[in-house]
Amino acid sequence: MMEKLHELENWFEDKHKVFIALSGGVDSALVAYAAYQKLGNHAIAVTADYKTLSAEELRTAKQICFEIGIEHILLDYDELENPDFTKNDSSRCFYCRLELGDHLIELAKKHDVQTIVDGTNLDDLGDFRPGIKALKQNGIKSPLVETNFFKSQIRNVAKSIGLSIFDKPSNSCLASRIPWGQQVTAEKLTRIELGEIFVKQLTNVKQIRVRDNYGSAKIEVDKNMLSVFSNEILKQITEKLILIGFSTVEIDPEGYKPGKINMIAD
Repeated sequence: MMEKLHELENWFEDKHKVFIALSGGVDSALVAYAAYQKLGNHAIAVTADYKTLSAEELRTAKQICFEIGIEHILLDYDELENPDFTKNDSSRCFYCRLELGDHLIELAKKHDVQTIVDGTNLDDLGDFRPGIKALKQNGIKSPLVETNFFKSQIRNVAKSIGLSIFDKPSNSCLASRIPWGQQVTAEKLTRIELGEIFVKQLTNVKQIRVRDNYGSAKIEVDKNMLSVFSNEILKQITEKLILIGFSTVEIDPEGYKPGKINMIAD
């Protein structure tokens, strides 16, 4: 595994100054680590606080940068002001990443940065990821793809170098909990985020999705964790989620599957 890490570090060898688009996940964290090992203070992590990133992810991004020792810049803008994004069609992620790329490029010019990278890996290329197309369109590089990293390898290397989030479950922006065709609003994002916090607190389950379908909450967890939801726990969750604005609450008996909600979108 260390050979893979050295290969990733060497990818940055001829780079002058680099921005790493850091999301709060393990993929971009490993990229940031490798860049910092090779470039030191010429590697800078940038996290976009675009109002669809959960507070938990933002805290994690800050923690990662503290562990690595890398400089961390927060990009502050509001995706909800972008009608192409809020209309929430199947190209939502494309418009999200296109706007992110524009902001990163503008910031890079101010900091004399020639190279911008992200945490896309080989596993990502097998999914429906229109955001990857947008990032490429803006010239953003993916070192994990170019050095042939799969997710399992990323986690193994992250564990070996002591990154605390090596086993952190994959996450996505809060807007991904809303089916295509239903508008993304601040109200929906708030109740989704609070809902997921409540469910995690009451169950201690790490990976949770609270899907918001016209105000109805459908909770997805790994199938192996469904037994956690006793009648009493479900009653407490339902009370809390209705209190924050959901109309009904149910547990998805099929379990968690990335992107499932868009298979049932109007």
